[in-house]
Amino acid sequence: MIPNTFLLIMIMHLLCQFSSCQRLATGDINHQMLSRMMETNKELAEIKHLLKQQIKEIIFLKNTLAECDICGIQSEGKQLPITVYPFGRCVPNPCFPGVLCSETADGFQCGACPSGFTGNGTHCIDVDECRTRPCFQRVRCINSSPGFQCEPCPTGYTGPRIHGVGEMFARTHRQICNDINECEDGNNGGCFPNSICTNTPGSFRCGPCKPGYIRDQSQGCRAERSCANGVLNPCHEDAQCIVGRHDKITCVCAIGWAGNGYRCGRDTDIDGFPDVKLKCLERNCQKDNCMTVPNSGQEDADGDGVGDACDDDADGDGVSNFEDNCILFPNVDQRNTDGDNFGDLCDNCRLTTNNNQQDIDGDGIGDACDPDMDGDGIRNSLDNCERVPNQDQLDQDTDGVGDACDSCPNISNPDQLDGDNDLVGDSCDTNADSDGDGHQDTRDNCPMVINSAQLDTDRDGLGDECDDDDDNDGIPDTVSPGPDNCRLVVNPTQEDHDGNGMGDACEGDFDDDKVIDVIDVCPENAQITLTDFRAYQTVVLDPEGDAQIDPNWVVLNQGMEIVQTMNSDPGLAVGYTAFNGVDFEGTFHVNTMTDDDYAGFIFGYQDSSSFYVVMWKQTEQTYWQANPFRAVADPGIQLKAVKSQTGPGEHLRNALWHTGDTSNQVKLLWKDPRNVGWKDKTSYRWFLQHRPQVGYIRVRLYEGPEIVADSGTIIDTTMRGGRLGVFCFSQENIIWANLRYRCNDTIPEDFRPAQLQYQF
Repeated sequence: MIPNTFLLIMIMHLLCQFSSCQRLATGDINHQMLSRMMETNKELAEIKHLLKQQIKEIIFLKNTLAECDICGIQSEGKQLPITVYPFGRCVPNPCFPGVLCSETADGFQCGACPSGFTGNGTHCIDVDECRTRPCFQRVRCINSSPGFQCEPCPTGYTGPRIHGVGEMFARTHRQICNDINECEDGNNGGCFPNSICTNTPGSFRCGPCKPGYIRDQSQGCRAERSCANGVLNPCHEDAQCIVGRHDKITCVCAIGWAGNGYRCGRDTDIDGFPDVKLKCLERNCQKDNCMTVPNSGQEDADGDGVGDACDDDADGDGVSNFEDNCILFPNVDQRNTDGDNFGDLCDNCRLTTNNNQQDIDGDGIGDACDPDMDGDGIRNSLDNCERVPNQDQLDQDTDGVGDACDSCPNISNPDQLDGDNDLVGDSCDTNADSDGDGHQDTRDNCPMVINSAQLDTDRDGLGDECDDDDDNDGIPDTVSPGPDNCRLVVNPTQEDHDGNGMGDACEGDFDDDKVIDVIDVCPENAQITLTDFRAYQTVVLDPEGDAQIDPNWVVLNQGMEIVQTMNSDPGLAVGYTAFNGVDFEGTFHVNTMTDDDYAGFIFGYQDSSSFYVVMWKQTEQTYWQANPFRAVADPGIQLKAVKSQTGPGEHLRNALWHTGDTSNQVKLLWKDPRNVGWKDKTSYRWFLQHRPQVGYIRVRLYEGPEIVADSGTIIDTTMRGGRLGVFCFSQENIIWANLRYRCNDTIPEDFRPAQLQYQF
């Protein structure tokens, strides 16, 4: 920097030099003078440049001094005093951008710093409003020049976004974020309905089910007294609430209890009648007339209030049942003209020996002496189906056996031989069954689709399982323009006045079989309405052997109870109705303290070599005939798949007796690990689920209300459906009471894990 005095001296020196030049010779004056003036102009230009540079340096020095003046001073939001600097001017503007510069007599003066800045006007510094923490905790404050802004409130909170300029604004406009109570949003915060939702700062927590509700957050919460559809459970505390079509509720007393479902009482023998009379009007609210012996028909021949099943003198004639030749009819004289096991008073063929007392047409005259045993108006000697009513007497193959009872209606087979007991004569039995449902391809109305029930609603020869229009009303079952709102009932106009998706034509009776769905055991099959084993096929599994006699079956309670009275060879009583998916239950009771052998039930029966059997042995025992191999029975419950290459005979007999697998005969699918035998005079309730379309099998057994065995999920596809029945082997006085079956193709919830287990 050049001092001002020094500059003045330099100017005076130049002027003096200029004066002396005038004294030079005239000839040289012009030339020298011109040269000197040029040098002088150049020097003056340099001086001018230096002066400008000096002004800038002086301004810089002033600003530097001003900065030093405010060093260390904390404004705390207060504007510092404005300083007037002498010897200054406003061009160029020495103030902070945007600050007004005013010229004064002594120099210039800068105005106040802009909002959001602090300083003296010449030098301004941005105010950091974020130092005052104007934003909500966990929200970032962004400082800008000038001003600040707060980011949005955190998740789980609600509030405004704040932005402004200056510390005063920041102190007086703080961001407020309010916690959102997710538990009051109408969705219980995302927790299951009827569970405890606890609000937390910025979030929520799902807890257990509320009092009065059961299950948990993984399964959902339902009222402790509610049905599966969530409505209040109207049933008795010892009853199940069953939700049917369109959420219609049915109450059924639990196993070991009996009543109408709204009132239930203990049922010791599990026959469907309570031990004490209940305050309801239904038949099964009446007191059981045999509390310890199952008698689901409540038969009482002498009307003394004691059921025949537990009355030592059922007919009240003074002769004990053990000695009475007419147990249910009073006959003190015990007259018996034909010498069979039945006295004249109760013998349906008094002059003809007939210990089976069979009476096909139910006219009171035994088949052995009935000239028209099937009651079709055609005498037996002329009837080509003596045991099956057929007034038309059609006989396509002219073999003398009418089509109604011919096991091969299109092929002559007058002998009617049926070696495998599958109701198909040997002459036309191919045993070629592509889908494994028990019906050979030549007779299967869906040969490639599993449909053991063979239901064909519209009788077009195509089974419902493979028919796109089951009722043939022009409305497809499932695809557009369907689905048919009455799949089994003709209703081309599809009226549905209540708009519930069920057509008016089938409302309340889906299959139009005149049995309402609530009591229909197969609401989607008009051929099956109630449990009934009155018509059954006897299958003897050791027909050639002479070890024991054949079973003797007695059917009671309109086909819902079966009694086997003899100590017999292995045998089956098989109903004629075939099922796809089915639930089958009943009460098993050995009403004697004699013997310790097998009793059980069968399902998936296709022929006498192919069926499933659940069988229960009381004690360990080796079969008394060692040929063709030594068979040893262990106590306990077994589930077996019978697929015999030999069929009925000694090989199958011993294989059934033996516990475990038997090559080419029987496969053991499950055995109760407890190895506990059945108890004498004790009732057990079984419950079977079979879904042949996927091979699902599960069996549970109860003693009273307590479960005593559970097979768990078994996957086996040996038989893809079939018929139901009961099984006995060398055990007398077995009662199968309160029998019930229901069509059910719904896959149980526990199938999927079991399927994966069996796959790997």
